[in-house]
Amino acid sequence: MSVNYGSKRVVVGAHYGMRDWLSQRVTATLMALFTLVLLAQVIFSRGPLGYDTWAGIFAGQGMKVLSFVVFLSLGWHAWVGVRDILMDYVKPVAARLTLQVAAIVWLVGCMGWAVQVLWRL
Repeated sequence: MSVNYGSKRVVVGAHYGMRDWLSQRVTATLMALFTLVLLAQVIFSRGPLGYDTWAGIFAGQGMKVLSFVVFLSLGWHAWVGVRDILMDYVKPVAARLTLQVAAIVWLVGCMGWAVQVLWRL
């Protein structure tokens, strides 16, 4: 005969803990560094900040690639945060899955839009 000390615990979730924590910090650091680089380029640019100046900042292939990497980081950062919030606060599985799929579709759409904007400059 087995003895049950306490209630049976049902564990739900993906158990990503440390990996998610680290990815949030790495992506946040990447976004902060990109912001500093962009801010430096804006501060040290000559003339008025019009379309031509902004287009010039993002015209180089290196800046386009860096911007895309930051957009991917932003998407991953947002996905981890939204997924964790949904896992914590939306208890019905069908509702949580629906919201997670909607979040994925939205984030992938945003990444597609970012590619379109970056490579049309």
